Amino acid sequence: MERRTLSLFAGYGIELEYMIVDRVSGSVLPVADRILAQEAGEITNEVERGATAWSNELVLHLIELKTNGPAATLASLPGLFLQDVRAVNAILDDLGGCLMPTAMHPWMDPGRETVLWPHDDREIYNTYDRIFSCRGHGWSNLQSMHINLPFAGDAEFETLHTAIRALLPVMPAIAASSPLMEGELTGFMDTRLETYRLNARRIPSVTGQVVPEYVKNRKDYEALILGTMYEDIASHDPGGILRHEWLNSRGAIARFDRSTLEIRVLDTQETPHADLAIAAAIVAVLKALLLPRWSPLQQQAALATESLAAVFLDVIRDGDMAVLRSREYLDLFRFPDRDCRAGELWEYLMDDCGQGEWAPLIQRICRDGCLARRITRAIGGDSRRSRIEETYRVLCRCLEQGELFEGI
Repeated sequence: MERRTLSLFAGYGIELEYMIVDRVSGSVLPVADRILAQEAGEITNEVERGATAWSNELVLHLIELKTNGPAATLASLPGLFLQDVRAVNAILDDLGGCLMPTAMHPWMDPGRETVLWPHDDREIYNTYDRIFSCRGHGWSNLQSMHINLPFAGDAEFETLHTAIRALLPVMPAIAASSPLMEGELTGFMDTRLETYRLNARRIPSVTGQVVPEYVKNRKDYEALILGTMYEDIASHDPGGILRHEWLNSRGAIARFDRSTLEIRVLDTQETPHADLAIAAAIVAVLKALLLPRWSPLQQQAALATESLAAVFLDVIRDGDMAVLRSREYLDLFRFPDRDCRAGELWEYLMDDCGQGEWAPLIQRICRDGCLARRITRAIGGDSRRSRIEETYRVLCRCLEQGELFEGI
């Protein structure tokens, strides 16, 4: 069946990744294939469940819950994803496991504990592993929410890609949930993105600066971004196994095979309700940028990738408390002061855009801080393993019960 091309904001694709852990110890549990086999009746890397689907990519301790095709609105998705979380947890109950939220396992040793997917598509994963060594945090210890937004034709592609590029540097300010790695607070609110931006450094064009370059149309994108990447990896991948647009690891990538742009810089939250509230906030700001409410397309496009990447690096380190001093960047949103914290910028944007039914959740995130901030606050100065384990047990309960994390 031919896929119908949707116009701007006519549909939404959401993907939520969760780690599978032992219910008692909290350590990673590599049983994704057993979950999918029990649901599908056979070994598979994807199973459809009506409006949603479950799948796996790369490692056996991760499962992805996603919309099965574009959803017309975001409103019904928190409930659907919560149902799926509970369904997976019911299967895991017999395997001694449960799902753990957030974007990184807090004490996993990826070199020792990584188990790659051994079934279909393993040639792809083995090629990734051979070239980049996937037994590291930036590959096997990261979970995120992806937002897929449609476009129809070059004009819509340019405006949407440009708006996403402009907003992307501050998205982690409300979404960061990964302050720990190997049992220690790292000093980054978004450790996932700090490791992710370096995971393909053997071939730098695969990730670029995470913030994508400005491009005007599909032809330029294929030449400047995809073409460069394919040329650079060719000697490492002579069979062309990875020569696909999904090799692109920027923080937002074009999926021309389905006419969408995929946002990848959002850490998974403690409940799907928070994930979807963040998605709704991002969509609201993107719509305002496209109007354009604060700045014209030409002004958004003129910002240098290096300047946007500098803002991004500050935000992944300090999250909602990152100080934004670039007047050129703040002018994109007509922010009135000479500088501000990233969380304050989001409060300003939400006040200007309005959020309707999502307002209470977004206001709580802006008031109490991103999830990484709340996790750091809960751990305090006590970084003993027992304190971390207690914190993440509460997070697992939040996921199962559909509640925000407020501490322990």
